[in-house]
Amino acid sequence: MAALAPPVAAVRTAVRQALRGMGGTVLVACSGGADSLALAAAAAFVAPREGLAAGLVTVDHGLQAGSAERAAAVASWATSAGLAPVEVATVTVSGQGGPEAAARDARYAALIAAATRLGASAVLLGHTRDDQAETVLLALARGSGPRGMAGMPSRREVDGVALLRPLLDVSRDETRKACAALGLSPWDDPHNADPAYARARVRSSALPALVEALGAGVVDNLARTAPLLAADAAALDEIAAAALERARRLEGALDVGELERLPDAVRTRVLHAWARERGAPPAALSHRHVAALDALVVAWRGQGPVHLPGGLPVARRGTLIR
Repeated sequence: MAALAPPVAAVRTAVRQALRGMGGTVLVACSGGADSLALAAAAAFVAPREGLAAGLVTVDHGLQAGSAERAAAVASWATSAGLAPVEVATVTVSGQGGPEAAARDARYAALIAAATRLGASAVLLGHTRDDQAETVLLALARGSGPRGMAGMPSRREVDGVALLRPLLDVSRDETRKACAALGLSPWDDPHNADPAYARARVRSSALPALVEALGAGVVDNLARTAPLLAADAAALDEIAAAALERARRLEGALDVGELERLPDAVRTRVLHAWARERGAPPAALSHRHVAALDALVVAWRGQGPVHLPGGLPVARRGTLIR
């Protein structure tokens, strides 16, 4: 028997580790690209050996000519690979935030809906170490702060479905080599090379320039930064949640004295969480809004109310913010 190619082993090991403790059925989100195709092939091999059923969902966004045929081809391959159930989810991409964000929102909604309908406990996503490095770099460029630079979590729950990213420690090069070793022919999405998209520009220009200037290790280092910052952010969020409870007063007001005693990183988290509780849309709530709320605490000069997204006024009255 021929020795197993190292990239294939790396992907299977990552999937095996991610599936530990899972039960029932898991689904792989597969576009037909190298990353998700390698992930799906690994899940087809690993899941039965872990006592699990593995299925597949491929999402047709309808944004490119031939998308329906490609989705059907992915579904046909999945069935031949022993994955079941297999579904094509056709979505309509619309909404705010640009085409990337709208497509992502439609895709995740379809995946969660499929998992719920099919009784799957988890959906496996094919994001790699390179994707994580790109996410951190984009967050840094956008000034997103530690929360944004924490990148993509290896696991998060949405509506009772676990979204798992087994390949965050596997490189994009390894997934391509795994596909080659298994005789799989991945599809290259032209959007991934379209300079109209920020991530495509990072992938084709910005990150290669950093690698050339700083060495190949920069990709690993950027990706490694994400879980470190995620751990820090989780700890600060927990501290902030306790501080928010201590600062609460009647009718949802916050006590300025309690807030003044907090470190900056905790106080701004308290104000951010409180603003969301009051109904400020998370997507529209920016650093500018939180900084204005913070000024009511630490730079009070009798200024007027802060107007949060959604038309919510917040003012200081004596020792209270309400």
